[in-house]
Amino acid sequence: MGLQVVHIDESLIVLEKPAGLPAVPGRGAENQVSLATQVQQQIDPEAFVVHRLDRDTSGLMVMARGLEAQRKLSQQFEDRKIEKRYTAIVFGSPDRGGGTIELPIRKDFDRPPRQCVDFAQGRPAITEWRVVERHADRARLELAPLTGRSHQLRLHLEQIEHPILGDKLYAHAAALAMASRLLLHSTHISLAHPASGGVVTFRSACPF
Repeated sequence: MGLQVVHIDESLIVLEKPAGLPAVPGRGAENQVSLATQVQQQIDPEAFVVHRLDRDTSGLMVMARGLEAQRKLSQQFEDRKIEKRYTAIVFGSPDRGGGTIELPIRKDFDRPPRQCVDFAQGRPAITEWRVVERHADRARLELAPLTGRSHQLRLHLEQIEHPILGDKLYAHAAALAMASRLLLHSTHISLAHPASGGVVTFRSACPF
C-alpha cells in the first residue's frame, strides 16, 4: 500500500492509515508489513510510533522524527493533552443525542485479542460521544476518547448496545453483516508541535 502523507516536517509525520494495514508489526510473518515499517523504509529510519490505530481502523496517525520529538509527543499522549476525534457508524440509533461512557478496560485473557470491562482490575477508560446523523437502522457518531485504551471505542460502543458496523471482534451478527469493513475513522487530531510548541490540527475526510 502506498503511503498517504498528510504532513511532514523536521520532527513530525502525519499519515492516513488505510483500514486493514497494521500500525506496527504484529506476530507472524504475514503481519510484518505495517504503516510504521513502511515509513521507516521509505521516509525516515528514525521515525517512531507515538500512538496506534487498530488494524481495521482508518484515518490519521502521527509519527515522530527523532528521539526528542518522540519523547515530547509521547508525553502529550500520556498526559492526555492531545485532542482526537473519530467518526463511527453504529448499529441502531441511541435514545439520547450524546453522552459519556466510563467503563474500565483490561485484556480478555480468555478471548484474545479482545478487551473486556472489569471494574476490579480494568484501567480507567472514558469516551465522549454525540449523534451526528440518524437513520432507521444505524447512526453516525462523533467520538472523543479521553483515554487511549486498546479497543476502547469499539468495546465502549458494544457495551451500550450500539456496536460499530463491520466490527469482527465486538459486533453481533446483524451489525457485522451491515458493512464490509470496520466503520471507524480517525478524523481529527490536535497537538503541540514538538519543535515549535504551537498547536497544530490535522483533519481527514471520513471515507464512509
